Amino acid sequence: MSNNYAIVTRNLVKKFGDLTAVDHLSLEVRRGEVFGFLGPNGAGKSTSINMICCLTKPTKGEVYINGERVTGREKVISRIGLCPQDIIIWPRLTCLEQLVFIGEMYGIARRTAKSRALDLLARMELTTKKNKLAHTLSGGMQRRLNICLALVHNPEIAVLDEPEAGLDPQSRIMVRAFIKEIAREKTVILTTHNMDEAERLSDRVAIIDRGKLLLVDSPDNLKKSIGEGDVLEIELKKKNGTDTGKAEKVIKTLVDSISSHGNILIIKTKNVVEKIQLITNTLKKNNFETGEIKLRGNTLEDVFIHLTGRRLRE
Repeated sequence: MSNNYAIVTRNLVKKFGDLTAVDHLSLEVRRGEVFGFLGPNGAGKSTSINMICCLTKPTKGEVYINGERVTGREKVISRIGLCPQDIIIWPRLTCLEQLVFIGEMYGIARRTAKSRALDLLARMELTTKKNKLAHTLSGGMQRRLNICLALVHNPEIAVLDEPEAGLDPQSRIMVRAFIKEIAREKTVILTTHNMDEAERLSDRVAIIDRGKLLLVDSPDNLKKSIGEGDVLEIELKKKNGTDTGKAEKVIKTLVDSISSHGNILIIKTKNVVEKIQLITNTLKKNNFETGEIKLRGNTLEDVFIHLTGRRLRE
């Protein structure tokens, strides 16, 4: 197996009774990349991550870390740092105390653990909070501390589950810069529902749904995969009601693809700028009153919706 891959899974399956949560997942995560792992609620992301981290035993399949097959937690416990979506801290320990404590749990000498802790706190702009009890920190600061806790033992692989959840804009920018920085030193797996975050940070993205891997590629290539052309969004005013289904049929032959979200028509077609007047005139002739019209480039969110649908998952 190539040494270029930090993580490889082969036909990974996880069943819970009659439910197949992960269905023959085969992935190859390259060393030193930020690998975005995306999917709707219930798609199998967390179960897949738990199997890679040896927190859940696969029903079937194999996991390799740096070319070595994983047969137990002792093979991965020091190699992977997991930052869960839920904030997990010791509220009655200071920021510095809990980072040193975690380091020592991994068998790191206290002096080394303290040095790494102070470095991480500085990089996360938490130095002034090092002697503060964790429960006194704001939610955003606790999130940043949670990331530090996952990295204090200096793992080769960092698994970050929704690392920007609950952060204000300034903190999001800082965390994104931090992730890009550690990607020079480590392999990063990023799970998120924030398509903008995934697009900005990921070298490659995997999209999973209903336990199956749908696509893996760079964000740019994925955006190209659902066809050429920009996206035109046309608001239909709700005066006297709006039948978006009828509106779609009216202009279907004029465009390459069309869908709707609420009262917004989402149109994708080549040479869309040249067709805007024809599209809007056709709608007006069929008694549709248009509101705001937006033209934008294709996004990773368009790919995600195209593959997984618009319906909410619970």
